Amino acid sequence: MILRIILWLICFNVCQHLIAQSLSMSGISIAAKNLLHQSLSVYNEFLRIPNNGNYEDQIEQNLQWCLKAFSDRGFSTSIIRSQGLPHLYAEWNSSLSDKSILFYLQIDGQPVDTSEWDQPNPYEPVLKKFNGTGWEIIDWEHLEKQYDPDYRVFARSASDSKGPAMAFLGAIDILLNNNIQPDFSIKVIADFQEELGSPTLPELVLNNKELFDADMMLIMDGTRHLSNLPTLTFGARGIATVTLKVFGATRNLHSGQYGNYAPNPVFKLAKLIGDMKDDNGRVTIPGFYEGVVISDKELEMLQQIPEDPVEIRKSLGIAKPDAVGNSYQEALQYPSLNVRGISAAWVGKEVRTLIPSVAIAEIDMRLVPETEGIRQVNLIRKFIENKGYQFVDSLPTREEREQYDKLISFSYRIGSKPFRTDFDSPIGDWLSTAMRRTFGDQFVKMRTTGGSQPIAPFITTLGIPAVSIRIPNPDNNIHAPNENLRVGNFLEGIQMCLGILTQEFN
Repeated sequence: MILRIILWLICFNVCQHLIAQSLSMSGISIAAKNLLHQSLSVYNEFLRIPNNGNYEDQIEQNLQWCLKAFSDRGFSTSIIRSQGLPHLYAEWNSSLSDKSILFYLQIDGQPVDTSEWDQPNPYEPVLKKFNGTGWEIIDWEHLEKQYDPDYRVFARSASDSKGPAMAFLGAIDILLNNNIQPDFSIKVIADFQEELGSPTLPELVLNNKELFDADMMLIMDGTRHLSNLPTLTFGARGIATVTLKVFGATRNLHSGQYGNYAPNPVFKLAKLIGDMKDDNGRVTIPGFYEGVVISDKELEMLQQIPEDPVEIRKSLGIAKPDAVGNSYQEALQYPSLNVRGISAAWVGKEVRTLIPSVAIAEIDMRLVPETEGIRQVNLIRKFIENKGYQFVDSLPTREEREQYDKLISFSYRIGSKPFRTDFDSPIGDWLSTAMRRTFGDQFVKMRTTGGSQPIAPFITTLGIPAVSIRIPNPDNNIHAPNENLRVGNFLEGIQMCLGILTQEFN
């Protein structure tokens, strides 16, 4: 009797494995489409939970939702904490092999300014269709009557990144509905402060190395390539930020009384940051691009990505791009320097005839593996020093104001580190096979993305490769008002996850 039970279990597991491998392109497509409406309904519910990572109560609400979602699907779940912040860990063990894949899910989103959204509440998702001149709200019942891939769901985190997380859960539902067991164990880590730079992740990973140990990591976050084809991205740039404050007089001055006499710090700041780039958009700070080398083979891979430079410029509304690299993809392989904000006095209806006492510039740099964050920060500081500026820690003292005519404060923060996984690697080959089985040749592999992801702690501590599974449409208004996810992308996201979860893992 015992022998019969053992044989039955072996046969059952083998059948589950064979069913998974027998899912064809059309089978994956049909299974995903059959689940679409149910999955969108759960997605709608998920989006209604506010998810600003600055607020403990919002973290807790999303944590509890995720705990139930994974527990209901048969995962073992636990809450692990780092510096007091909770993270969700979930695991589904496979009896077919000792292999495992760690999936990273971002659950939090950017803050919202309700007044800037074209709907009453960004946390009450709406379905919209394009009517030729703009987006109009339609009833969710349209999805039951007729599937249109160009319908869009508008809500905060629709794309970044509750949509990808829900697509992953949808694929899990299909496995459960069809008694399919993956060829590997599934581990999941849910992050509730990604938009804040995931400050607790390095310690979390270091303290839970055995728990997170896996053969690879897949990141359910990030926007697709401009072609909107299903996308695998093999790296991400890191980020470092710098705040500059150039000081003028001790107080704001009347421009009539003191114009031509009291220097305006805005002109100094404008000249300083203007000198950081040449007329072609290349950074002039010595050593900024040092160490970045793209091989002929890598250039060939970048050139294979389908892009039309004329269409890109047209969609962005620019006459010509910065001359960093010879294409959009090549430009992403270099570190960038961006002025993300400038502040001095007032503008618009609040404008006043004043000489401001201080001018502020906020700078961000996107980093690549060859350009460490602290190195880039020090290069900027050295550049400013060579322009004759005296650095101060806060407001200049009376003595400093009397002695120096160029005063500046300089602060910085190192955020996410960059990472890159080789195209020609076991994980690259395995994922390419899964994507081909799901979409044929209609998918894109990118060497890196322009944005940043907090994945380096996993890669450096666990020593595993990572690749990002890209689902959202590139025109999704990420981080901005009217964030959205195309319904067709959501469906293909379920297909992507299902193709990967049913791919044989040797």
